[in-house]
Amino acid sequence: MESIEEKRRRLLGLAKEALKQAYASGEHGLIQAVNAYNELEKSRNLIHERLEEWYGIYFPELRLNSQKAYAKLVAEIGTSKKNADYTRLAAMGIDAEQVKAQASSSIGRDPDEEEYNAIKELALAELAVTQTQERLDAYIKQSAEKLMPNITSIIDYKLAAELLSKAGSLEKLANMPASTIQLLGAEKALFRHMKFGSKPPKYGILFRLAAVANARKEDRGRVARLYAAKISIAARADAYTKSNISEMLKHSIESTIEKIRSSPKPQRQEKERQHGEYQQQHRQNNQQQNTQSEKDAWQKRQSQKHNRGRKRHFVRQEQPKFGKNKR
Repeated sequence: MESIEEKRRRLLGLAKEALKQAYASGEHGLIQAVNAYNELEKSRNLIHERLEEWYGIYFPELRLNSQKAYAKLVAEIGTSKKNADYTRLAAMGIDAEQVKAQASSSIGRDPDEEEYNAIKELALAELAVTQTQERLDAYIKQSAEKLMPNITSIIDYKLAAELLSKAGSLEKLANMPASTIQLLGAEKALFRHMKFGSKPPKYGILFRLAAVANARKEDRGRVARLYAAKISIAARADAYTKSNISEMLKHSIESTIEKIRSSPKPQRQEKERQHGEYQQQHRQNNQQQNTQSEKDAWQKRQSQKHNRGRKRHFVRQEQPKFGKNKR
């Protein structure tokens, strides 16, 4: 019979082995990479917003097509925008003629050397974050296509990685029903519907698919449900059978979307939409009536307090008079 210490060592060894097997695949690294990419995207947007607001003091007319081009220009233009090396800017892929025309009629003054160096450091920080994002994006693409070949064949690799991150693992994603996959990313709207009776969500991050976003408003739910069902099938193939069914899935999606686009507008959905709008308007009216009744009750209480205060005031004013008359 093994002792308590031996049993403890054996169980610890089993736990370590299970943990090692759980992290043996690259899906956890992919989850961390896509989460890091999204966090860097938020940080880059904040940095660019500050950069554009700061440098906009000196060059408010500057308009470029991308944030990366804006940061490059700020880092290379120098203190004098009218005397900048526009040949070098053109070699970097920036529309130098447009920038030169904007600089010639700019109302902003040129910054001094110290302040420009501070602005330049901010621009370089944005470019560094952008380069890190590009390297992460390359890793996400390579890893997602390797781990989920069927899923990445029907949706974007970055969206597939985000679905994996929401699910937690490829096995969990494969075991999810299509209805759960359809609502991944819409948890707040779902709980709001369950708690307050608002409209239920029809899609989560699947709305970022071009086929869903460009569909008719009444068809978006059907298209999202279609993609969720095919993603569920593709996830099971990627997690268990490892078979390549991408061509079959793509053909099925294309044919079904064509049927959805050519189908007439469903009358039932129109009636449900009208009924939902009526219910929402009814709830808003009830809320307004409740708010008005609460406001009236509050005003009544305030009026009663005011009247009681006036009575006490009059009593205090009249008491000295009676005292004087008695004397």
